[in-house]
Amino acid sequence: MDKKTRFAHCFRMTTHFYEQLASFTDFSGFTDFSSYSKIPDDWIVLISDVIGSTVAIKEGRYKDVNMVGAASITCILNACDDVAVPFVFGGDGSTIVVPPALFDKTANALIALQAKSKDIFKLNLRIGAVSISDLRQKGVDVKVRKYELSKGNFLAMFAGGGLELADDLLKDPKKPNPYHLQPDPKIGEPDLDGLSCRWEPLSAANGIMLTMMVKAYGKSQTEETDQLSHIMGKIESIVGRVTGTAAPAKKQTMKYRWPPRSLMQEANIMGRKSTPNKSYLRKLGRVAFTSLVQLWCERFGKKAGDYDGANYSNEIRTNTDFRKFDGILRMVLDVTPDQASKIETYLQNEYDRQNLAFGIHTADKALMTCLVFSLNQSEHVHFIDGSNGGFALAAIGFKNQIKHLENTKSHT
Repeated sequence: MDKKTRFAHCFRMTTHFYEQLASFTDFSGFTDFSSYSKIPDDWIVLISDVIGSTVAIKEGRYKDVNMVGAASITCILNACDDVAVPFVFGGDGSTIVVPPALFDKTANALIALQAKSKDIFKLNLRIGAVSISDLRQKGVDVKVRKYELSKGNFLAMFAGGGLELADDLLKDPKKPNPYHLQPDPKIGEPDLDGLSCRWEPLSAANGIMLTMMVKAYGKSQTEETDQLSHIMGKIESIVGRVTGTAAPAKKQTMKYRWPPRSLMQEANIMGRKSTPNKSYLRKLGRVAFTSLVQLWCERFGKKAGDYDGANYSNEIRTNTDFRKFDGILRMVLDVTPDQASKIETYLQNEYDRQNLAFGIHTADKALMTCLVFSLNQSEHVHFIDGSNGGFALAAIGFKNQIKHLENTKSHT
């Protein structure tokens, strides 16, 4: 193999690293840290989060916050074209890891979205980039596994502590922060094709949508694995299999109406600048028409073009991210008040023993934001967050507990 061929081979192996990973299908496998793969040194972690999301949520703007958070994944995936990259949705932001060959395109997509978020929703989006090699030099790692929801649809599970440190570096108040991406007015509009939020909020069939964040503590990786397995086992002993009645998206909770409540919101983020224009009005008309066709397909189980009403809602229920792991176990579960109380009591007892830190938020609904890659190939993923704040509000108590535990452990 000559030098040029060898370089091309290495370039492809690096760029398509995530795509070439084997996947797993049993969610409990996220605790098997020996099966995680180290992300290449030259890849870059891209992070976004809405500044002041708690205030915006208290003002009733949680749908806007969720839409901007999901949009940060959408614009980056569209910039990556056919290259698969790992990502995780955090409610008021996201984390995506990209190869160096795509860094400029994806960073520009985030910069464009930052401008659009401020222009349309009056939400300031903090965006940044941290290299994997930089994180490893600071003593943490970034490893990944690929969880298969259904054929062609994957969620990334992360381990190693790198994403948490990257988030801390992004939010460091010192100025200038070297990890921040800088605005550039010359960059055009972000590509948000495929992003929508047309389904009604998912009303809790069992009474409560419980949003939770849990970080296990152990003196070794084995102890952390055991602790996470115990947490999942205990939760399932309380609610049963979480893919059953506790999953937020199911037949009795999924409702579709016309016009969608998010009609203006979707049109705004897809086609509008600070004032309405022809592009925006065309997008508004397109969203109104396609959502009406979608209603007809859903109501009567019909097919129109690539949209198959008889199958799509069933596929949605499989392809939601209501449980995920990025060093923190994040879940949104549909539970009874008694089950919610038992889960909180269990987590509190484990926190008191310094085995974990947790944050929870309760609501009567969950939000579902959709990212559709290809309908005819059934490639679509749906982001779940508790309504009225979800992960953003659960994170408040979660961060307080982490700070308390780390202070306690440093003095023992």
